[in-house]
Amino acid sequence: MHNLAFRVQILCIPICLTWPVFALLPPEELRLIRQACVFGSAANEALYVTVNDEVFALGTNCSGCLGLGDLQSTIEPRRIDVLCGKKIVSLSYGTGPHVVIATADGEVFAWGHNGYSQLGNGTTNHGLTPALVSTNLLSKRVTEVACGSHHTIALTTDGEVYAWGYNNSGQVGSGSTANQPTPRRVSSCLQNKVVVNIACGQLCSMAVLDNGEIYGWGYNCNGQLGLGNNGNQQTPCRIAALQGVNIIQVACGYAHTLALTDEGFVYAWGANSYGQLGTGNKSNQALPTLINTDKERMVEVAACHTSHTSAAKTQSGQVLMWGQCRGQAVASPHLTHFSSTDDVFACFATPAVTWHLLSVDGDDYLTVAQSLKKEFDSPEISDLKFLVDGKCIHVHKALLKIRCEHFRALLNETDEDAIEIHQFSYLVYRAFLEYLYTDTINLPPEDAIGLLDLATFYRETRLKRLCQETIKRGISEENAITLLSAAVKYEARDLEEFCFKFCVNHLTAVTQTQAFADMDHDLLKNFISKASRYGAFKN
Repeated sequence: MHNLAFRVQILCIPICLTWPVFALLPPEELRLIRQACVFGSAANEALYVTVNDEVFALGTNCSGCLGLGDLQSTIEPRRIDVLCGKKIVSLSYGTGPHVVIATADGEVFAWGHNGYSQLGNGTTNHGLTPALVSTNLLSKRVTEVACGSHHTIALTTDGEVYAWGYNNSGQVGSGSTANQPTPRRVSSCLQNKVVVNIACGQLCSMAVLDNGEIYGWGYNCNGQLGLGNNGNQQTPCRIAALQGVNIIQVACGYAHTLALTDEGFVYAWGANSYGQLGTGNKSNQALPTLINTDKERMVEVAACHTSHTSAAKTQSGQVLMWGQCRGQAVASPHLTHFSSTDDVFACFATPAVTWHLLSVDGDDYLTVAQSLKKEFDSPEISDLKFLVDGKCIHVHKALLKIRCEHFRALLNETDEDAIEIHQFSYLVYRAFLEYLYTDTINLPPEDAIGLLDLATFYRETRLKRLCQETIKRGISEENAITLLSAAVKYEARDLEEFCFKFCVNHLTAVTQTQAFADMDHDLLKNFISKASRYGAFKN
Protein backbone atom coordinates (compact mmCIF):
# COMPACT_ATOMS: atom_id res chain seq x y z
CA MET A 1 0.00 0.00 0.00
CA HIS A 2 1.21 3.51 -0.73
CA ASN A 3 2.08 5.57 2.34
CA LEU A 4 -0.07 8.48 1.22
CA ALA A 5 -2.56 10.72 2.98
CA PHE A 6 -6.20 10.98 1.94
CA ARG A 7 -7.65 14.45 1.60
CA VAL A 8 -11.08 15.42 0.28
CA GLN A 9 -10.82 17.84 -2.66
CA ILE A 10 -13.33 20.50 -3.53
CA LEU A 11 -13.34 22.65 -6.62
CA CYS A 12 -11.08 25.66 -6.09
CA ILE A 13 -10.40 26.79 -9.68
CA PRO A 14 -12.71 29.72 -10.55
CA ILE A 15 -15.94 28.07 -11.66
CA CYS A 16 -16.33 30.41 -14.66
CA LEU A 17 -13.02 29.15 -16.08
CA THR A 18 -13.96 25.50 -15.67
CA TRP A 19 -17.61 25.73 -16.77
CA PRO A 20 -18.24 28.33 -19.54
CA VAL A 21 -21.98 28.55 -18.82
CA PHE A 22 -21.05 30.68 -15.79
CA ALA A 23 -18.70 32.99 -17.71
CA LEU A 24 -21.11 35.95 -17.82
CA LEU A 25 -21.84 35.97 -14.09
CA PRO A 26 -20.32 38.98 -12.33
CA PRO A 27 -17.44 38.28 -9.91
CA GLU A 28 -19.51 39.19 -6.88
CA GLU A 29 -22.08 36.51 -7.84
CA LEU A 30 -19.45 33.88 -8.63
CA ARG A 31 -17.95 34.34 -5.19
CA LEU A 32 -21.24 33.33 -3.60
CA ILE A 33 -21.60 29.94 -5.38
CA ARG A 34 -21.14 26.90 -3.16
CA GLN A 35 -22.84 24.13 -5.19
CA ALA A 36 -23.43 23.82 -8.93
CA CYS A 37 -24.65 21.48 -11.64
CA VAL A 38 -24.16 21.86 -15.41
CA PHE A 39 -26.35 19.73 -17.68
CA GLY A 40 -28.19 19.72 -21.03
CA SER A 41 -27.42 18.35 -24.50
CA ALA A 42 -24.79 21.05 -25.05
CA ALA A 43 -23.92 21.79 -21.39
CA ASN A 44 -26.14 24.83 -21.83
CA GLU A 45 -28.17 24.65 -18.63
CA ALA A 46 -27.07 25.15 -15.05
CA LEU A 47 -28.30 25.35 -11.47
CA TYR A 48 -26.33 26.74 -8.56
CA VAL A 49 -26.72 27.26 -4.82
CA THR A 50 -25.22 30.26 -3.04
CA VAL A 51 -23.63 30.59 0.38
CA ASN A 52 -27.01 31.93 1.55
CA ASP A 53 -28.74 28.75 0.32
CA GLU A 54 -30.50 30.54 -2.53
CA VAL A 55 -30.96 28.49 -5.72
CA PHE A 56 -30.59 30.01 -9.21
CA ALA A 57 -30.88 28.68 -12.76
CA LEU A 58 -29.78 29.82 -16.21
CA GLY A 59 -29.64 28.44 -19.73
CA THR A 60 -31.87 27.28 -22.56
CA ASN A 61 -34.58 25.80 -20.30
CA CYS A 62 -35.43 22.83 -22.53
CA SER A 63 -38.69 21.19 -21.35
CA GLY A 64 -38.82 23.62 -18.43
CA CYS A 65 -35.80 21.92 -16.81
CA LEU A 66 -34.71 25.12 -15.06
CA GLY A 67 -37.76 24.96 -12.82
CA LEU A 68 -38.64 28.63 -13.32
CA GLY A 69 -42.33 28.15 -14.11
CA ASP A 70 -42.01 28.84 -17.85
CA LEU A 71 -40.17 27.71 -20.98
CA GLN A 72 -38.18 30.90 -21.48
CA SER A 73 -34.42 30.64 -21.84
CA THR A 74 -32.37 32.98 -19.71
CA ILE A 75 -28.78 34.13 -20.06
CA GLU A 76 -28.96 35.73 -16.65
CA PRO A 77 -29.60 33.69 -13.49
CA ARG A 78 -33.13 33.59 -12.11
CA ARG A 79 -34.00 32.44 -8.61
CA ILE A 80 -35.98 29.25 -7.99
CA ASP A 81 -37.90 30.44 -4.95
CA VAL A 82 -39.39 27.09 -3.94
CA LEU A 83 -35.93 25.56 -3.51
CA CYS A 84 -34.33 28.39 -1.53
CA GLY A 85 -33.45 27.26 1.98
CA LYS A 86 -33.99 23.57 1.18
CA LYS A 87 -30.31 22.56 1.50
CA ILE A 88 -29.76 20.29 -1.50
CA VAL A 89 -27.71 17.17 -0.69
CA SER A 90 -28.05 15.23 -3.96
CA LEU A 91 -28.93 16.19 -7.53
CA SER A 92 -29.22 14.27 -10.78
CA TYR A 93 -30.66 14.87 -14.24
CA GLY A 94 -31.86 12.97 -17.27
CA THR A 95 -31.59 13.42 -21.03
CA GLY A 96 -34.99 15.12 -21.53
CA PRO A 97 -33.78 16.74 -19.40
CA HIS A 98 -35.54 16.20 -16.12
CA VAL A 99 -33.97 17.21 -12.81
CA VAL A 100 -34.36 15.53 -9.41
CA ILE A 101 -32.98 16.64 -6.05
CA ALA A 102 -32.93 15.34 -2.48
CA THR A 103 -32.87 17.82 0.39
CA ALA A 104 -31.33 17.66 3.86
CA ASP A 105 -34.80 16.86 5.20
CA GLY A 106 -35.01 13.79 2.97
CA GLU A 107 -37.58 15.26 0.58
CA VAL A 108 -37.44 14.72 -3.19
CA PHE A 109 -38.34 17.39 -5.75
CA ALA A 110 -38.51 16.86 -9.51
CA TRP A 111 -39.20 18.97 -12.59
CA GLY A 112 -38.61 19.19 -16.35
CA HIS A 113 -39.29 16.58 -19.05
CA ASN A 114 -41.94 14.03 -18.07
CA GLY A 115 -42.85 12.14 -21.22
CA TYR A 116 -42.25 8.83 -19.45
CA SER A 117 -43.42 9.81 -15.93
CA GLN A 118 -39.82 10.27 -14.80
CA LEU A 119 -41.00 13.03 -12.42
CA GLY A 120 -42.93 10.43 -10.45
CA ASN A 121 -46.16 12.43 -10.20
CA GLY A 122 -48.40 9.94 -12.02
CA THR A 123 -48.71 12.04 -15.19
CA THR A 124 -46.76 12.62 -18.39
CA ASN A 125 -47.08 16.40 -18.24
CA HIS A 126 -43.84 18.35 -18.14
CA GLY A 127 -43.13 20.00 -14.79
CA LEU A 128 -42.26 23.68 -15.04
CA THR A 129 -41.57 24.12 -11.33
CA PRO A 130 -40.04 21.81 -8.69
CA ALA A 131 -42.74 19.57 -7.20
CA LEU A 132 -42.53 17.28 -4.19
CA VAL A 133 -42.42 13.60 -5.14
CA SER A 134 -44.74 12.20 -2.53
CA THR A 135 -46.16 8.81 -3.53
CA ASN A 136 -44.64 6.11 -1.28
CA LEU A 137 -41.92 8.55 -0.14
CA LEU A 138 -43.72 10.78 2.38
CA SER A 139 -42.64 8.64 5.34
CA LYS A 140 -39.15 8.09 3.92
CA ARG A 141 -35.96 10.16 4.06
CA VAL A 142 -34.13 10.10 0.73
CA THR A 143 -30.37 10.68 0.82
CA GLU A 144 -29.37 10.13 -2.82
CA VAL A 145 -31.00 10.33 -6.24
CA ALA A 146 -29.82 9.14 -9.65
CA CYS A 147 -31.29 9.60 -13.12
CA GLY A 148 -30.95 7.64 -16.33
CA SER A 149 -32.09 9.06 -19.64
CA HIS A 150 -35.77 9.06 -18.63
CA HIS A 151 -35.98 7.17 -15.34
CA THR A 152 -35.16 7.98 -11.72
CA ILE A 153 -34.08 6.00 -8.68
CA ALA A 154 -33.82 7.17 -5.06
CA LEU A 155 -32.04 5.76 -2.00
CA THR A 156 -33.49 6.14 1.50
CA THR A 157 -31.86 6.21 4.93
CA ASP A 158 -33.24 2.69 5.44
CA GLY A 159 -31.21 1.43 2.49
CA GLU A 160 -34.28 1.00 0.30
CA VAL A 161 -34.37 1.90 -3.41
CA TYR A 162 -37.38 3.42 -5.15
CA ALA A 163 -37.67 3.82 -8.92
CA TRP A 164 -39.99 5.37 -11.47
CA GLY A 165 -40.23 6.50 -15.10
CA TYR A 166 -39.20 4.93 -18.41
CA ASN A 167 -38.98 1.14 -18.20
CA ASN A 168 -38.58 -0.24 -21.72
CA SER A 169 -35.64 -2.39 -20.65
CA GLY A 170 -36.58 -3.11 -17.05
CA GLN A 171 -34.50 -0.24 -15.61
CA VAL A 172 -37.17 0.48 -12.97
CA GLY A 173 -36.72 -3.06 -11.62
CA SER A 174 -40.45 -3.80 -11.35
CA GLY A 175 -40.37 -7.17 -13.13
CA SER A 176 -42.05 -5.79 -16.25
CA THR A 177 -41.33 -3.29 -19.04
CA ALA A 178 -44.33 -1.07 -18.33
CA ASN A 179 -43.45 2.52 -17.46
CA GLN A 180 -43.72 3.29 -13.74
CA PRO A 181 -45.69 6.55 -13.13
CA THR A 182 -44.92 6.89 -9.39
CA PRO A 183 -42.13 5.74 -7.04
CA ARG A 184 -42.16 2.00 -6.46
CA ARG A 185 -39.84 0.14 -4.15
CA VAL A 186 -37.31 -2.04 -5.95
CA SER A 187 -37.59 -5.28 -4.03
CA SER A 188 -37.06 -8.76 -5.49
CA CYS A 189 -33.43 -9.65 -4.70
CA LEU A 190 -33.00 -6.37 -2.77
CA GLN A 191 -35.70 -7.26 -0.24
CA ASN A 192 -34.29 -7.16 3.31
CA LYS A 193 -30.96 -5.83 2.01
CA VAL A 194 -29.36 -2.45 2.75
CA VAL A 195 -28.26 -0.38 -0.26
CA VAL A 196 -25.62 2.31 0.34
CA ASN A 197 -24.90 3.69 -3.16
CA ILE A 198 -26.81 3.98 -6.45
CA ALA A 199 -26.10 5.02 -10.05
CA CYS A 200 -27.82 4.99 -13.44
CA GLY A 201 -26.64 4.50 -16.98
CA GLN A 202 -28.85 5.65 -19.84
CA LEU A 203 -31.19 2.66 -19.50
CA CYS A 204 -29.87 0.68 -16.53
CA SER A 205 -29.61 0.97 -12.75
CA MET A 206 -26.97 -0.17 -10.26
CA ALA A 207 -26.96 -0.55 -6.47
CA VAL A 208 -24.16 -1.26 -3.97
CA LEU A 209 -25.04 -3.04 -0.71
CA ASP A 210 -23.57 -2.49 2.73
CA ASN A 211 -21.91 -5.91 2.49
CA GLY A 212 -20.05 -4.95 -0.69
CA GLU A 213 -22.27 -6.80 -3.14
CA ILE A 214 -23.41 -5.00 -6.29
CA TYR A 215 -26.65 -5.48 -8.24
CA GLY A 216 -27.77 -4.28 -11.66
CA TRP A 217 -30.94 -4.23 -13.72
CA GLY A 218 -32.28 -2.83 -16.99
CA TYR A 219 -30.65 -2.60 -20.43
CA ASN A 220 -27.72 -4.96 -20.95
CA CYS A 221 -26.99 -5.24 -24.66
CA ASN A 222 -23.45 -3.92 -24.10
CA GLY A 223 -22.87 -6.02 -20.99
CA GLN A 224 -23.18 -2.98 -18.70
CA LEU A 225 -24.82 -5.07 -15.96
CA GLY A 226 -21.67 -7.18 -15.62
CA LEU A 227 -23.55 -10.49 -15.63
CA GLY A 228 -21.54 -12.24 -18.35
CA ASN A 229 -24.37 -12.00 -20.90
CA ASN A 230 -26.24 -9.40 -22.96
CA GLY A 231 -29.79 -10.02 -21.80
CA ASN A 232 -31.88 -7.24 -20.28
CA GLN A 233 -32.94 -7.75 -16.66
CA GLN A 234 -36.30 -6.60 -15.29
CA THR A 235 -35.31 -7.17 -11.63
CA PRO A 236 -32.01 -6.67 -9.75
CA CYS A 237 -29.34 -9.30 -10.38
CA ARG A 238 -26.21 -9.73 -8.29
CA ILE A 239 -22.92 -9.53 -10.17
CA ALA A 240 -21.67 -12.98 -9.23
CA ALA A 241 -18.27 -12.42 -10.85
CA LEU A 242 -17.44 -10.00 -8.01
CA GLN A 243 -18.13 -12.58 -5.30
CA GLY A 244 -15.64 -11.92 -2.48
CA VAL A 245 -14.84 -8.43 -3.75
CA ASN A 246 -16.21 -5.60 -1.61
CA ILE A 247 -17.54 -2.71 -3.70
CA ILE A 248 -17.96 0.69 -2.02
CA GLN A 249 -18.88 2.95 -4.98
CA VAL A 250 -20.39 2.56 -8.45
CA ALA A 251 -20.55 5.03 -11.34
CA CYS A 252 -22.30 4.58 -14.68
CA GLY A 253 -21.47 6.04 -18.08
CA TYR A 254 -23.75 5.95 -21.11
CA ALA A 255 -23.41 2.17 -21.44
CA HIS A 256 -20.51 1.24 -19.19
CA THR A 257 -19.99 0.82 -15.45
CA LEU A 258 -17.12 1.50 -13.05
CA ALA A 259 -16.87 0.06 -9.53
CA LEU A 260 -14.45 0.92 -6.71
CA THR A 261 -13.44 -1.70 -4.13
CA ASP A 262 -12.62 -1.24 -0.47
CA GLU A 263 -8.95 -1.81 -1.35
CA GLY A 264 -8.90 0.95 -3.94
CA PHE A 265 -9.08 -1.23 -7.05
CA VAL A 266 -11.28 -0.33 -10.04
CA TYR A 267 -13.36 -2.78 -12.07
CA ALA A 268 -15.07 -1.86 -15.35
CA TRP A 269 -17.53 -3.53 -17.71
CA GLY A 270 -19.94 -2.79 -20.56
CA ALA A 271 -19.50 -0.80 -23.78
CA ASN A 272 -15.94 -0.01 -24.79
CA SER A 273 -15.98 1.47 -28.30
CA TYR A 274 -14.18 4.57 -26.99
CA GLY A 275 -11.87 2.75 -24.57
CA GLN A 276 -14.06 3.84 -21.63
CA LEU A 277 -13.31 0.61 -19.73
CA GLY A 278 -9.60 1.47 -19.59
CA THR A 279 -8.56 -2.04 -20.63
CA GLY A 280 -6.18 -0.92 -23.37
CA ASN A 281 -8.52 -2.05 -26.16
CA LYS A 282 -12.01 -1.31 -27.50
CA SER A 283 -13.70 -4.66 -26.90
CA ASN A 284 -16.90 -4.71 -24.86
CA GLN A 285 -16.74 -6.65 -21.59
CA ALA A 286 -19.80 -8.41 -20.18
CA LEU A 287 -17.92 -9.33 -16.99
CA PRO A 288 -16.08 -7.03 -14.56
CA THR A 289 -12.47 -6.45 -15.58
CA LEU A 290 -9.79 -5.20 -13.19
CA ILE A 291 -8.24 -1.98 -14.50
CA ASN A 292 -4.49 -1.44 -14.33
CA THR A 293 -3.91 1.78 -12.39
CA ASP A 294 -0.16 1.30 -11.78
CA LYS A 295 -0.78 0.01 -8.25
CA GLU A 296 -2.12 3.39 -7.11
CA ARG A 297 -4.97 3.17 -4.61
CA MET A 298 -8.14 4.80 -5.96
CA VAL A 299 -10.56 6.68 -3.71
CA GLU A 300 -13.16 7.77 -6.30
CA VAL A 301 -14.48 6.72 -9.70
CA ALA A 302 -16.49 9.02 -11.95
CA ALA A 303 -18.73 8.57 -14.98
CA CYS A 304 -21.87 10.19 -16.37
CA HIS A 305 -24.78 8.60 -18.24
CA THR A 306 -24.55 11.29 -20.92
CA SER A 307 -20.99 10.40 -22.02
CA HIS A 308 -18.42 7.67 -22.64
CA THR A 309 -15.78 9.28 -20.42
CA SER A 310 -14.28 7.73 -17.27
CA ALA A 311 -12.20 9.22 -14.48
CA ALA A 312 -10.72 8.20 -11.14
CA LYS A 313 -8.84 9.85 -8.30
CA THR A 314 -5.94 8.36 -6.38
CA GLN A 315 -5.29 8.49 -2.66
CA SER A 316 -2.49 10.99 -3.32
CA GLY A 317 -4.88 13.32 -5.16
CA GLN A 318 -3.87 12.51 -8.73
CA VAL A 319 -6.64 12.28 -11.35
CA LEU A 320 -6.75 9.77 -14.22
CA MET A 321 -9.03 9.83 -17.25
CA TRP A 322 -9.86 7.51 -20.14
CA GLY A 323 -12.55 6.81 -22.74
CA GLN A 324 -13.95 9.45 -25.09
CA CYS A 325 -11.88 12.57 -24.40
CA ARG A 326 -12.76 15.44 -26.75
CA GLY A 327 -13.26 13.05 -29.65
CA GLN A 328 -10.22 10.91 -28.94
CA ALA A 329 -10.48 7.32 -27.77
CA VAL A 330 -8.13 6.95 -24.79
CA ALA A 331 -8.11 3.22 -24.06
CA SER A 332 -5.96 3.21 -20.90
CA PRO A 333 -6.00 5.42 -17.78
CA HIS A 334 -4.11 8.64 -18.52
CA LEU A 335 -2.58 10.76 -15.77
CA THR A 336 -3.76 14.41 -15.83
CA HIS A 337 -2.72 17.57 -14.01
CA PHE A 338 -6.24 18.02 -12.63
CA SER A 339 -6.97 18.01 -8.90
CA SER A 340 -10.59 16.91 -9.31
CA THR A 341 -12.48 14.38 -11.44
CA ASP A 342 -14.95 17.21 -12.12
CA ASP A 343 -12.31 18.94 -14.23
CA VAL A 344 -12.09 15.89 -16.52
CA PHE A 345 -15.76 16.24 -17.44
CA ALA A 346 -15.54 20.02 -17.78
CA CYS A 347 -12.59 19.82 -20.18
CA PHE A 348 -12.89 16.47 -21.99
CA ALA A 349 -16.41 14.99 -21.81
CA THR A 350 -18.98 15.35 -24.60
CA PRO A 351 -21.19 17.06 -23.59
CA ALA A 352 -19.14 18.82 -20.90
CA VAL A 353 -21.58 18.33 -18.02
CA THR A 354 -21.10 17.63 -14.32
CA TRP A 355 -21.20 13.98 -13.26
CA HIS A 356 -22.50 14.87 -9.77
CA LEU A 357 -23.37 17.91 -7.68
CA LEU A 358 -20.28 20.11 -7.47
CA SER A 359 -19.02 21.60 -4.23
CA VAL A 360 -17.34 24.95 -4.81
CA ASP A 361 -14.83 26.59 -2.50
CA GLY A 362 -15.06 30.38 -2.30
CA ASP A 363 -11.69 31.95 -3.12
CA ASP A 364 -12.37 35.66 -2.80
CA TYR A 365 -11.40 36.01 0.86
CA LEU A 366 -10.06 34.00 3.76
CA THR A 367 -12.74 32.70 6.06
CA VAL A 368 -12.07 32.43 9.79
CA ALA A 369 -11.22 28.76 9.29
CA GLN A 370 -8.86 29.54 6.40
CA SER A 371 -7.15 32.31 8.36
CA LEU A 372 -6.55 29.99 11.31
CA LYS A 373 -5.18 27.31 9.02
CA LYS A 374 -2.81 29.83 7.46
CA GLU A 375 -1.38 30.81 10.86
CA PHE A 376 -0.78 27.27 12.11
CA ASP A 377 2.90 26.64 12.86
CA SER A 378 3.78 30.20 11.86
CA PRO A 379 6.29 31.75 14.31
CA GLU A 380 5.39 35.33 13.38
CA ILE A 381 2.54 35.88 15.85
CA SER A 382 2.56 32.65 17.87
CA ASP A 383 2.96 32.83 21.65
CA LEU A 384 3.75 29.18 22.37
CA LYS A 385 5.89 26.47 20.88
CA PHE A 386 5.99 22.73 21.47
CA LEU A 387 9.31 20.90 21.27
CA VAL A 388 8.85 17.38 19.92
CA ASP A 389 11.72 15.15 18.77
CA GLY A 390 13.93 18.23 18.67
CA LYS A 391 11.56 20.13 16.35
CA CYS A 392 9.38 23.19 17.05
CA ILE A 393 5.65 23.57 16.41
CA HIS A 394 4.36 27.16 16.76
CA VAL A 395 0.82 27.72 18.07
CA HIS A 396 -1.45 30.20 19.86
CA LYS A 397 -2.45 29.70 23.50
CA ALA A 398 -5.89 31.28 23.13
CA LEU A 399 -6.90 28.96 20.29
CA LEU A 400 -5.66 25.86 22.11
CA LYS A 401 -7.65 26.82 25.22
CA ILE A 402 -10.78 27.30 23.13
CA ARG A 403 -10.40 24.09 21.19
CA CYS A 404 -9.15 21.57 23.76
CA GLU A 405 -10.05 20.96 27.41
CA HIS A 406 -6.62 19.44 28.03
CA PHE A 407 -4.86 22.62 26.96
CA ARG A 408 -7.36 24.82 28.79
CA ALA A 409 -6.37 23.16 32.04
CA LEU A 410 -2.66 22.97 31.23
CA LEU A 411 -2.19 26.54 30.02
CA ASN A 412 -4.17 28.02 32.91
CA GLU A 413 -1.52 26.57 35.21
CA THR A 414 1.60 27.71 33.36
CA ASP A 415 2.98 30.83 31.66
CA GLU A 416 5.73 28.99 29.80
CA ASP A 417 6.27 29.82 26.15
CA ALA A 418 7.84 26.44 25.35
CA ILE A 419 6.63 22.95 26.31
CA GLU A 420 8.46 19.68 25.65
CA ILE A 421 6.49 16.60 24.59
CA HIS A 422 7.98 13.11 25.01
CA GLN A 423 4.98 10.78 24.83
CA PHE A 424 4.17 11.25 21.14
CA SER A 425 6.14 11.60 17.92
CA TYR A 426 6.58 14.89 16.08
CA LEU A 427 4.45 13.69 13.16
CA VAL A 428 1.55 12.68 15.39
CA TYR A 429 1.66 15.70 17.68
CA ARG A 430 1.89 18.12 14.78
CA ALA A 431 -1.12 16.44 13.17
CA PHE A 432 -3.02 16.83 16.45
CA LEU A 433 -2.24 20.54 16.74
CA GLU A 434 -3.06 21.07 13.06
CA TYR A 435 -6.42 19.37 13.63
CA LEU A 436 -7.19 21.97 16.34
CA TYR A 437 -6.69 24.66 13.68
CA THR A 438 -8.39 22.98 10.72
CA ASP A 439 -10.83 20.30 11.95
CA THR A 440 -9.19 17.87 9.52
CA ILE A 441 -6.39 15.34 9.63
CA ASN A 442 -3.90 14.58 6.89
CA LEU A 443 -2.14 11.33 7.74
CA PRO A 444 -1.72 7.89 6.18
CA PRO A 445 -3.59 5.15 8.07
CA GLU A 446 -0.50 3.69 9.76
CA ASP A 447 0.35 7.06 11.33
CA ALA A 448 -3.31 7.68 12.16
CA ILE A 449 -2.96 4.83 14.67
CA GLY A 450 -0.60 6.99 16.71
CA LEU A 451 -3.03 9.89 16.47
CA LEU A 452 -5.81 7.57 17.59
CA ASP A 453 -3.71 6.81 20.67
CA LEU A 454 -3.35 10.53 21.36
CA ALA A 455 -7.06 11.18 20.78
CA THR A 456 -7.89 8.44 23.27
CA PHE A 457 -5.44 9.83 25.82
CA TYR A 458 -6.75 13.41 25.49
CA ARG A 459 -10.39 12.23 25.25
CA GLU A 460 -10.90 13.97 21.91
CA THR A 461 -13.98 12.09 20.70
CA ARG A 462 -14.33 13.73 17.29
CA LEU A 463 -10.62 13.34 16.52
CA LYS A 464 -10.88 9.70 17.47
CA ARG A 465 -13.72 9.30 14.98
CA LEU A 466 -11.76 11.05 12.21
CA CYS A 467 -8.78 8.77 12.85
CA GLN A 468 -11.03 5.75 12.54
CA GLU A 469 -12.40 7.00 9.20
CA THR A 470 -8.88 7.63 7.89
CA ILE A 471 -7.83 4.13 8.92
CA LYS A 472 -10.90 2.64 7.23
CA ARG A 473 -10.08 4.38 3.95
CA GLY A 474 -6.55 3.04 3.99
CA ILE A 475 -7.12 -0.56 5.05
CA SER A 476 -5.50 -3.28 2.93
CA GLU A 477 -4.74 -6.98 3.19
CA GLU A 478 -1.20 -6.17 4.34
CA ASN A 479 -2.12 -3.79 7.17
CA ALA A 480 -5.56 -5.10 8.20
CA ILE A 481 -4.30 -7.09 11.22
CA THR A 482 -2.16 -4.17 12.41
CA LEU A 483 -5.16 -1.86 12.20
CA LEU A 484 -7.42 -4.41 13.90
CA SER A 485 -4.92 -4.70 16.77
CA ALA A 486 -4.86 -0.92 17.16
CA ALA A 487 -8.67 -0.75 17.18
CA VAL A 488 -8.81 -3.34 19.97
CA LYS A 489 -6.07 -1.59 21.94
CA TYR A 490 -7.77 1.81 21.82
CA GLU A 491 -11.30 0.43 22.30
CA ALA A 492 -12.51 1.80 18.98
CA ARG A 493 -15.45 -0.59 18.66
CA ASP A 494 -16.78 0.59 15.29
CA LEU A 495 -13.30 0.46 13.77
CA GLU A 496 -12.68 -2.95 15.32
CA GLU A 497 -15.83 -4.33 13.70
CA PHE A 498 -14.90 -2.78 10.35
CA CYS A 499 -11.37 -4.21 10.44
CA PHE A 500 -12.66 -7.61 11.55
CA LYS A 501 -15.14 -7.82 8.67
CA PHE A 502 -12.43 -6.75 6.22
CA CYS A 503 -10.12 -9.49 7.54
CA VAL A 504 -12.87 -12.09 7.20
CA ASN A 505 -13.77 -10.95 3.67
CA HIS A 506 -10.08 -11.20 2.68
CA LEU A 507 -9.25 -14.08 5.01
CA THR A 508 -6.91 -16.10 2.78
CA ALA A 509 -4.69 -13.16 1.90
CA VAL A 510 -4.73 -11.69 5.42
CA THR A 511 -3.67 -14.95 7.06
CA GLN A 512 -0.62 -15.07 4.79
CA THR A 513 0.75 -11.70 5.96
CA GLN A 514 3.60 -11.23 8.41
CA ALA A 515 1.32 -9.19 10.66
CA PHE A 516 -0.94 -12.23 11.09
CA ALA A 517 2.05 -14.43 11.88
CA ASP A 518 3.15 -11.94 14.56
CA MET A 519 -0.34 -11.51 15.97
CA ASP A 520 -0.74 -11.36 19.76
CA HIS A 521 -1.80 -14.77 21.10
CA ASP A 522 -4.93 -13.56 22.88
CA LEU A 523 -5.99 -11.43 19.93
CA LEU A 524 -5.42 -14.36 17.57
CA LYS A 525 -7.49 -16.63 19.80
CA ASN A 526 -10.37 -14.13 19.91
CA PHE A 527 -10.12 -13.50 16.17
CA ILE A 528 -10.36 -17.19 15.28
CA SER A 529 -13.26 -17.69 17.67
CA LYS A 530 -15.20 -14.72 16.32
CA ALA A 531 -14.41 -15.58 12.70
CA SER A 532 -15.70 -19.10 13.31
CA ARG A 533 -18.98 -17.75 14.67
CA TYR A 534 -19.12 -15.47 11.65
CA GLY A 535 -18.99 -18.54 9.37
CA ALA A 536 -15.58 -17.77 7.90
CA PHE A 537 -14.42 -21.39 7.95
CA LYS A 538 -17.45 -22.98 6.31
CA ASN A 539 -16.87 -24.82 3.04
